[in-house]
Amino acid sequence: MRVVREHRDDLVSRVRVMSAVVTGVLAVIAAGFWFVQLVQGSYYRELAENNRLRKLPIKAPRGLIYDRNGRLLVENVPSYNLMIDRSRADDLDGSLEFAAGVLGVPVFKPVLVAENLSLSQVARLGVEGYEYPEFEVEVQHLRLYRHGGQTAHLLGYLGEVTQDELDRGNGLYQPGDLVGKKGIEQTYDAELRGKDGERVVVVDSRGELLEEYGRQPAVPGKDLKLSIDLDLQQEAARWLDGPEKVGSIVALDPRNGEVLAMVSSPAYNPNIFSRRLLRDEWQALLDDPNHPLQNRAIQNAYSPGSTFKVIMATAGLSEHVVDEHSRAFCAGGAVFYGRLFRCWKKGGHGSVDVHGAIRGSCDVYFYGVGQRLGIDRIAKYARLFGLGSKAGLDISGEKRGLVPDPEWSLKMRKMPWYAGETISVSIGQGPILITPLQMASMTATIANGGYRVVPHLVKDAAVPPPQKVPLDPAALKAVRQGMWAVVNEPGGTGYNSARVPGADMAGKTGTVQVIAQAQRLDAKALPFKYRDHAWFTSFAPVDDPRVVVVVFAEHGGSGSHTAAPIAQALYAKLFKVDLHPTAR
Repeated sequence: MRVVREHRDDLVSRVRVMSAVVTGVLAVIAAGFWFVQLVQGSYYRELAENNRLRKLPIKAPRGLIYDRNGRLLVENVPSYNLMIDRSRADDLDGSLEFAAGVLGVPVFKPVLVAENLSLSQVARLGVEGYEYPEFEVEVQHLRLYRHGGQTAHLLGYLGEVTQDELDRGNGLYQPGDLVGKKGIEQTYDAELRGKDGERVVVVDSRGELLEEYGRQPAVPGKDLKLSIDLDLQQEAARWLDGPEKVGSIVALDPRNGEVLAMVSSPAYNPNIFSRRLLRDEWQALLDDPNHPLQNRAIQNAYSPGSTFKVIMATAGLSEHVVDEHSRAFCAGGAVFYGRLFRCWKKGGHGSVDVHGAIRGSCDVYFYGVGQRLGIDRIAKYARLFGLGSKAGLDISGEKRGLVPDPEWSLKMRKMPWYAGETISVSIGQGPILITPLQMASMTATIANGGYRVVPHLVKDAAVPPPQKVPLDPAALKAVRQGMWAVVNEPGGTGYNSARVPGADMAGKTGTVQVIAQAQRLDAKALPFKYRDHAWFTSFAPVDDPRVVVVVFAEHGGSGSHTAAPIAQALYAKLFKVDLHPTAR
C-alpha cells in the first residue's frame, strides 16, 4: 500500500508542477495579449491601417510669371510619366512587354519606364490599364518658358534638388523635387513652389485602389509680376541675335530701379531643362566658347572706356580742378610723365571745355583732369556712383567689378600704383572693370539728379527707396548737358547714330581697346576676339528721365557705330517713333 501511495503522491506532485507551468505560460500569453492589445494597440492599429491606406502626393502647381503688363512669360503644362509598382505585377516581364509596345521602344529593364508621354500613349494605357494594374500614369507640371532664350538669363530654369540643397532646406525639399537653379526661379523659389498636398486611398491586399479615403489639396505657388516690358525685352534680344552678336543690353527706370529689359547674348533655351537633359547637351553648353550660360549683364565685368568720362567730369567739377569754362587744347595727343598718350581722334579736337570734351569724347581733356585729380579721388567718385560694389539686383551671380587704387595695387599685384596708370584710368582703360548693370545704375544716378536706385526685376520687390548721393548738383547738371550734346549737337559722337526725333535723349559712347595700339589693324581685318568692345549708355527724356538704356557689344567695334544704333532702335520702340518712314 505504501508503494501505491508513493506513486500517487509523485503523480500529484507532477500534476501540480505541470499545472503551475501551464498556468505560468497562460499568464505570459495573457500578459503578452494585454501588452500588445492595450499598451501597443494604437501602434499596431496604425500599422494595419497603413497596410490598407496609401498616400499619394499631389504636386503643387508652380506660380506663373508675368511681365509688367500682365503678359505671360512662364507657365505650367501637363506632362505624363509612366510609373510601375512591381508589387502589383503578376507577370512583370509581360507588363514590360506591353509598355514597350505602347511606347514603341525595345523591352527595357524596370528602372525608369518613360517620361513625357504623348496623349495617345496616355489614352491607350488608360484603356488597357485594367489588365496591368502595376502601371500608373503620373501627371506632373512641366515648366514652359514661352520666349525661350529671349528671357533665359533673367528667368533661369528648374533642376532636380541636390544633396546640398536637401541638407540646407531643413525638410523643405524631398529627393526628386524640382527647384529654381538660376534667375527669378532661384531667388523666388519659396514663393513660386507652393505647398504639395496628398491623396489617401484605400487599397486591397493586391495593392489595387478601391476608393479615396481623404484628400489634402495642394496650395499653388504665388504668381509673380516682373518689371520687364516684354516688347522691349524682345526688341533688345533681336538686336543681339545672330553670329558674332555677343554682349548685353540693360534698360531700367531711373526713378525707382525697375528693370525694363535685361538681355545677355548668346543665350540658351531654358526649356531643355524641363525634361531630362542629355549629357551631350549639357557638355555642349559648357564647351561653347561664348559661354551662353553666363549672364553678361551681371556676371561679366569690362573696362568702361569713354563712358567713364562722365564720372571724371563729375569728379573734376565737384573737386574744382576744372570748371565749366576751363579749356584744354587737343592736338591728337599729349605727353604725361614722359610718355605720349594719344587721343582717339588723330587730328585732335582743338580747344575744348568740359561740354565739348564730353560731346566729342576728347581723351586729352580727361587725361589732364585725371592727372589733377589723382587716383584716390577718381576712385572715391567711382564708388559714389556704385562702381566696385554690387548693384543689388534680385537674382544671384552679380559681380562687384573693380575700382583700382594704390591699396588695391599693393594687396593684389604686390606692386605700387604708377602715375601713368591714372592717365589710362581717366578714359576708362586699364584695371577698372564694370558690369552693364552697374553702368545702368551709374547712368540712373546722373539722370535722376544724384540718387542711387536699387535695380530689381520683381515689380513689388521690397527694395530700399532711392538714396541721395553726396554729389554736386551743378556738376551733374553740366554732365547731363554734355551727354545731351553727344546725341543732339553736331560733332557729338552719337549725333549720326543715336538720335531719335521726339525722344530728347542724352548719351555717351565708349570704345574699349582689347589689344595695344601698336598691334592694331583695320577693325574688320582683326579676328573677332581682338576687336574693340563697344559701349553706349543713355537716358531719356533729358528733363524728365523715365528710362536708361545701356548697350554693350563685346568685340563689337566702336560705340558710336555699333552700340549707339541699337539703343536708337530701342528708344524708337519705347517712344513709338518710325525711324525710316520713307522705307515703306
